[in-house]
Parts: sequence; C-alpha cells; structure tokens
Amino acid sequence: MAIERFEFDEEIAVEPVEGRAEAYAGSFGEGWRIGNGVNGGVIMSLATTALQARLDREGAHGDLLAFSGYFLTPSGPGPVEATTEVLRVGRTMSTGQVSIAQRSDGVLVERMRALASFGDLDTSAEVMRTVPAPDLPPPEECVSAQEAPPTFLAAASLLERLDLRIDPATAGWAAGHPSGVGSMRGWLRMRDGREPDPVMLLFALDALPPVAFDLGILGWAPTLEFTGHIRRRPAPGWLRVALSSQNVTAGLMEEDAVVWDSEGRFVAQSRQLCGIRTPR
Repeated sequence: MAIERFEFDEEIAVEPVEGRAEAYAGSFGEGWRIGNGVNGGVIMSLATTALQARLDREGAHGDLLAFSGYFLTPSGPGPVEATTEVLRVGRTMSTGQVSIAQRSDGVLVERMRALASFGDLDTSAEVMRTVPAPDLPPPEECVSAQEAPPTFLAAASLLERLDLRIDPATAGWAAGHPSGVGSMRGWLRMRDGREPDPVMLLFALDALPPVAFDLGILGWAPTLEFTGHIRRRPAPGWLRVALSSQNVTAGLMEEDAVVWDSEGRFVAQSRQLCGIRTPR
C-alpha cells in the first residue's frame, strides 16, 4: 500500500549525499515563499529532518526538543544542502549542529546555522504547570487567510498551503486598522490534511503573519535569531497559535509564539529576534 505524502513532507525531505556521511540534499519549492524568500519555519524543518536522519544513524534520540538557529542570508527556491554534525549522544538527550546552504553564482552560501537537541517527548508527558489556551472564536468565525487581497496572496505562496484563520480581534491590520497592542492569535492546520507532529510544531511557531502587522509596521519582518521548544506531542486537528511582542526599537523587535493543540494542551513555544522597518 502506498504511503500518502503531503506537501510539507515533500518540501522538507532530504536524501544522503553519496560519499559524505554528514551531508544531505533537498530543495525548496516556489510554493513556500514569503515575498522572495522561503519561510523560516520551512528552513528550520528541513534542517531538523536532516539532523534527525544523521542522529538516527547514530542510534540517538528522535523527538525534537529544542532548536536554536541563526539566519545568515535569505533562502530562495532551489537546491539546498544540509551539513550535519553530531555533538553528543547521551542517555536522555542528543544534540547536533546543522548548516543550511545554497549555491549562488557557483559559490556555496550559508543560509542558516542551528543547534538542536532531541529526546523522548513521551517521558516528559506529566504536566506540573502550564499556560492555558486562549479563548478564540471557532475557526469558521475567524478571518481566513484566503480572504487577503490577491496581491498579498501572490507575494505569499505559503498561504496557499495553509488553512489559517485569524481571530477578528487581532486582524484589524488587514483592513488598515491595527490595534497597536502587539498581539495576534489564530487557528492553523495544513490544507491537505497533514496532521501536526513535533517537526510541524517548529514550522507553526513561524507560520503566522508577523505580530508587527498589529503594531502598524507592515512589510515582512525577517527572522535573525530563533529559539523554539517543543514540549509535547500534539493531538490531531487544529493548532491554536498566539503571538505577542513587548519591545520594539527602530530596527528590531522580539516575537514570542505559543502553540496549543486541538485538545487545548500547551505543546510548543518560541522567541525570535526580528528585523523591522518602522514607518517614518
């Protein structure tokens, strides 16, 4: 029986490079762009897939627990190479490094470098303290990304892959009325029915429009540094995502993201440092 393959899995798939135990080859597609660049969550997910494959050969742990990446240059559609290194294989956790690079004018240019730790999410399932899920209107009462202007959708092919519904209370920016609070909330799932797993949670942490939009700062906000934690294996169904920001300077802001699964369980969190261009 054929195994069903989803668009996200195809996008982050890698193959070993013959003769180089540390290297894996993949490709970024046109359908996962934000502007001219590939979405950062896709880049991190492909990097995680490559590092997982390398650690699997070492008999190491398989569940992503923590990911910390630095984005050095923008990634574009086309072939990509992931270079991996195993740093430590312990009793409860394994850690590795991965570098993502693409060729530009014949020269291999590094796009992102990250450290990631893997373990067993099932061993930490007992919850002693957690962040409650926010109240959101049901998905059918939220603002679908498909309602965005055609020019916006054309510049963000990523949205064609997602079923994204933004809480109307945090979607005023789309009509030219940002709240100025620095908050965004919504529901997220893949349009082709692909269910969430730990790697998709990493993508979900960077999938919504930038919270800067709610501050009236339009234009994409490129990620400079990202740190994410995967806390539980998600249940099937909708993910609930909340973004916020408390500190904004003339050129930088932080964006905090939290994800809950369809059962209302806290499953992932992140903080990233973003570059912004504030209006004069």
